[in-house]
Amino acid sequence: MVVVEPTSPRANGTQDLLELSHALMLSLFSPESCHFLDLDALEADNIHLFAARIGQDILGTGAIAIKDGYGEVKSMFTLEAARGKGVAAALLRQIEDTARENNLPALKLETGDTLHAAHRLYVRHGFTFCDPFGDYVAAPESLFMEKTLTEETP
Repeated sequence: MVVVEPTSPRANGTQDLLELSHALMLSLFSPESCHFLDLDALEADNIHLFAARIGQDILGTGAIAIKDGYGEVKSMFTLEAARGKGVAAALLRQIEDTARENNLPALKLETGDTLHAAHRLYVRHGFTFCDPFGDYVAAPESLFMEKTLTEETP
């Protein structure tokens, strides 16, 4: 069973995953195309960071940055050995729940153009491709996605 809970970027296990994620992004994309938040930025008041675990093993991270009029999905990362076990889906559900608790009308994200598994995950969860948002500019290595959050009817 995947458990998702709030965490600190410097918590045991969480920091290791974030550093792995940052290193992976820097190995795949040019530095100017890497828009990850560093550990200090992840401690900001408008950031809610989550860790996903099975048992005591922390297997993934995800965050939401509360912005004016939307939430931005940040720091989504799952250990390679844990992919396909529902870790990323559980994190994304928690991020969406947090957006709804904050009365945000939409979630948005920036992701790398070659991260096809991530694209499929986001599409499965209702995201569609969109134009750059916030301070982002169009770039060959970046794709942008959004999901409108509406009240679900029974």
